[in-house]
Amino acid sequence: MIDDVLKVFRKLDSKDLRILTGIEIGMKNFEWVPLEEIRKYTKMNFDQLEYRLLRLFKSNMVVGTKTPYEGYQIYFDGYDALALNTFVKRESVSAIGEEIGVGKESVVHEAIREPELAIADPIPVIIKFHREGRTSFKRVKRVRDHLVDREHFSWIYAARLAAKREYDILQELYGKVSIPKPLDYNRHAIVMAPAKGSILVKTKLLEPVWVLDEILSQIKVVYSLGIIHSDLSEYNIFVSDEGVEFIDWPQYVTVDHPHADELLERDVFNVLTHFRRKYNLEKDMGEVLSFIKED
Repeated sequence: MIDDVLKVFRKLDSKDLRILTGIEIGMKNFEWVPLEEIRKYTKMNFDQLEYRLLRLFKSNMVVGTKTPYEGYQIYFDGYDALALNTFVKRESVSAIGEEIGVGKESVVHEAIREPELAIADPIPVIIKFHREGRTSFKRVKRVRDHLVDREHFSWIYAARLAAKREYDILQELYGKVSIPKPLDYNRHAIVMAPAKGSILVKTKLLEPVWVLDEILSQIKVVYSLGIIHSDLSEYNIFVSDEGVEFIDWPQYVTVDHPHADELLERDVFNVLTHFRRKYNLEKDMGEVLSFIKED
């Protein structure tokens, strides 16, 4: 839980963060980073290093093994701490608040950043921590095209790559598509503006026809830019009086993907099914797909 991370984070010093960074770097080459490798990176003596590693272990920042040698991995809490430390240094985040969303592959928290002018109010933001690989590497590889050719990868690699991929596409699409503004990225975490309005699945729409048309128009814009969301549903669309915003982009594909048509149809099917079930609105799938694909 991020609350536990925050309690420990306030007590971490530069040497603790250096140990975590050393393990993070070592995991590129080792499943369990040997104690000697950590010592080489941190330049600490063994007594001091083992004392600090024990504290980090008890705080769920790292996990360790004694077989076949003494080695360590950074845990999600430790990785969260490293990302938060970077965001604080960059002044992208000044305080973190409640958890507002959690799934198998991400956790989202409210946060604030300080305004540029001292007299202004703090700026609300959100932090999305990717969790790809936390439960099943095989399942993640199966649904992530950018991982299928990787023989070996750690959850750090999976989560970091997913966050970078999502941040890059947000930067590319922002200003052209209705999405939250991306603000910063580090390791497995993204700072962005909050999505406007409320999530579609929990919203009772007064004008469902208008909202459906807005959603389909945005899908068309995305497609015209050569992109397909490929994981779109009522769970990652936000609605407000201003329109709609799409979130959760790590599974996007380009229109030249071998399964592009199938993935586009799945997105559209999910949206149409929601409006049919909840509002008794019917649209022809073929006509909608033709609308999306036409120049």
